[in-house]
Amino acid sequence: MDLREAPDAILGESDNFLSVLEKVSRIAPLRKPVLIIGERGSGKELIAARVHYLSERWARPFVKFNCAALNQELLESELFGHVSGAFTGAARARTGRFELASGGSLFLDELASMSLQLQEKLLRVVEYGEFERVGSSETIKVDVRLIGAANVDLPALAQAGRFREDLLDRLSFDVITVPPLRERREDILLLAQKFAEGMARELGREYFAGFAPAAERALLAHEWPGNVRELRNVVERAVYRLENEKRVVEEIEFDPFRSPFRPRAALSPGLAGTGVSAPVLREAPPETPASKLPQNFENAVSEYEVSLLRQAMAEARYNQRKAAELLQLSYHQLRGLLRKYKLLDAEAAGGA
Repeated sequence: MDLREAPDAILGESDNFLSVLEKVSRIAPLRKPVLIIGERGSGKELIAARVHYLSERWARPFVKFNCAALNQELLESELFGHVSGAFTGAARARTGRFELASGGSLFLDELASMSLQLQEKLLRVVEYGEFERVGSSETIKVDVRLIGAANVDLPALAQAGRFREDLLDRLSFDVITVPPLRERREDILLLAQKFAEGMARELGREYFAGFAPAAERALLAHEWPGNVRELRNVVERAVYRLENEKRVVEEIEFDPFRSPFRPRAALSPGLAGTGVSAPVLREAPPETPASKLPQNFENAVSEYEVSLLRQAMAEARYNQRKAAELLQLSYHQLRGLLRKYKLLDAEAAGGA
């Protein structure tokens, strides 16, 4: 969704947010790469779109891609393309995202999920504007402005050897840090009103009657861990649940899962097409280690490690390499922990 499709989503009046927009305006005309850092749902993609559409490349392609969406093998092909026969299933050549964005801008979200090997290839594109498609030795030249984004501490990852320092140096000509919504509370009601009006239009209603004072206080008091994306969901849910369009929103529900009938266990997603059948039912891991004392320290630590491993494996759909990335471990470190806690059973072993 770019600025032309969602002009209201980039709204803000707080000093923190206005300083970000001012920085965007200064850097947009340049051809340098840009890094955008911020929590999930804080609007990094919209800021990237603003950088592109305020630049001289505004009429050229603005290509977006989430680096965490695919495994590393497919990610390389998606970014750089491949030739016919490059690997099993590559029946015909494919144009990569860099070629598609040539002359314009390429927005790469969740850069930290990219492997070190792939980061090396990315560095070459940023440095020299050239690369080879997968399975080819022919060098392709492109003119692309790279806009990267992450919701983690990239310098800390670089110090730990999990992100290439030379790539970080090359990408960080300047860094735009998007403040979380809890640090721009002056914008909460402004955004809430716009999201509510948009939902009312979607429902075919003539107008939005507004928020009751208690609802406004609830919106302002919430910490918004999901930031603007969470705010939009909360507001739109409240508006659509109004039975009478003339009534104001009086109640705000922040957690749509809240129910006395909510199951206490989480179903694991199936691994369709992989030949791996993951366990059907797993207990939901605790958010934090147990804090009641006295207790056995080693047992408590072990239980917490097991809960983190299970959570990462479930979120990675039992792909062990992806789970290792989620936990910021090497593949072999993850395998060692799975063996240690006897979680590397015959079924899960196929998810590597």
